[in-house]
Amino acid sequence: MAKLEAGISHFGSLQQRVRGVEIACWDERKLSAYYVSAGRPDLCAPAVICISREDETGAMLLGRLLPVIASRGMAALVLAYDDVSTSRHGRSEILSSCLDYLSTQQEIDVSRIGIYGEGLSAALATESALADRRFAAAVCDGGLWNWARTQASISWMTGTSHLLDDHLASAHRSRLARRLKCPILVVAGGRSIVSVPESIKLESDCSAARIDLRLLMPPLAPSPGGEFENFAVCDNDIFSWLEQKLAHTSAS
Repeated sequence: MAKLEAGISHFGSLQQRVRGVEIACWDERKLSAYYVSAGRPDLCAPAVICISREDETGAMLLGRLLPVIASRGMAALVLAYDDVSTSRHGRSEILSSCLDYLSTQQEIDVSRIGIYGEGLSAALATESALADRRFAAAVCDGGLWNWARTQASISWMTGTSHLLDDHLASAHRSRLARRLKCPILVVAGGRSIVSVPESIKLESDCSAARIDLRLLMPPLAPSPGGEFENFAVCDNDIFSWLEQKLAHTSAS
């Protein structure tokens, strides 16, 4: 936390834009989060709920995303995966409570709130976008993780190892994507839980059905020990997409 606070101080005006908050949830628990103000109280700004991956704290994600959020004129609510996932039967309700919290912030345009999850949080983002139609954009897994997990369970219980019928899989992917009423960005490969072949097929199915889904594969950068995922470039691409999709103000 000391390193994080020291890092925030280097961003100057951002030091006054970041604060720790507690959000009242439906089950009467308090959820700790970080709120990053858009920094312009006269602005009807978009906002993004950001959920860390399973091996990352909320503070770590905040420190990583601050440079990306800083100049975009958007607010953010940063959460830890562990804090959201512990409520097994109410994860979407917890994230709906986060939406309610953002709706009380005067600087936020409630019609321009997105959700962003990576790792297993990408699956949480999908669940929340399906459960709460207030989300205007979602960086999620498009339902691929739960689909793969369900198929693995069926194969284990039935003792079958044959390949899943591709037409059946495509139909399922398209049905789920149609239920997601907001634009979707799926990050595949690298540290993502989404496989590249499945995500390419999902993008193809959605393109044919005229569903607003885009696929992003993190670029690789060279290093003495080989190649590594360039997360800084990937983060910038993700928030550029969010900025574009949340750009339009509400009619009100």
